[in-house]
Amino acid sequence: MYANPQSGIFAENSQFYLALEYRCANMEKVRPAIAAARAAAGKAAEAQCVFAFGGALLRALAGSDFPMQDFTPISGAAGLSAPATQRDLLVWIHGPRADANFDLGLGVHNALRQCCELALEVAGFNYRENRDMTGFIDGTANPQQQEARDAALIPEGTPNAGGSYVLSQKFVHDLAAFNKLSDQEQEKVIGRSKADSTEMDATLKPKDAHIARAEITENGAELKIYRRSFPYGGVAEHGLYFLAFACDQHRFDAILKNMYGVSGDGLHDRLMHFTHSQTGSYWFAPSQETLHGWLR
Repeated sequence: MYANPQSGIFAENSQFYLALEYRCANMEKVRPAIAAARAAAGKAAEAQCVFAFGGALLRALAGSDFPMQDFTPISGAAGLSAPATQRDLLVWIHGPRADANFDLGLGVHNALRQCCELALEVAGFNYRENRDMTGFIDGTANPQQQEARDAALIPEGTPNAGGSYVLSQKFVHDLAAFNKLSDQEQEKVIGRSKADSTEMDATLKPKDAHIARAEITENGAELKIYRRSFPYGGVAEHGLYFLAFACDQHRFDAILKNMYGVSGDGLHDRLMHFTHSQTGSYWFAPSQETLHGWLR
């Protein structure tokens, strides 16, 4: 059993997405501003909205030393890196219509703009039946239903139950380089078939394939996270806004170390040579009850 999470975390089958990342300079005014933004979200009939908070804003709202670390930059193997652009507030909007997302986003932004600066806006969409722009199906092994809740939510009976730790990174793809590879070589980079996303046999899957590095096990159990990433962009710049939820922050740290080659085994994720992170933030998405209490 769980406290009530923000419902937008698990609402699936959206077609369009909008991520808004804010810096909040005036912590005294931010509480009523977020309450007004949440009220605007509550009136939206066709769009889902999730609010998540960086460490500084968490401490301002919760009134204590909240147990979450900010995103720190990663200097990885083979020249790979992940920058830190930790911000204070993430508003994630998604639904079946881009215009409904825009209307809700504008309402939220108007409520926040007096005390928060919009640092990043990313509008995205489903691509070719839930594929990444590389042409591979995204999130094949994503947990579903109760397994998704187990992966994403802090369990009942523990502090901050019903809440979720969140990782966001904006990736820019180098499709020109990736598409120079044959389909067979691309499949070795990902670790799955391109047509139907069948996982490669363990004897054939390269140790630096994406799924070999991003899906890891500790003490006999896989460190599952619940991915809600979406493609974005146009012809000049395009990529993936990576967004994922987890019941503890360690899962993200372990996966990132594995992908960027700083886990100590001498390997890294080959896919990182074809896509480059421009942002990195950790957030916490509290339960509905906790969020209501913070904004009273």
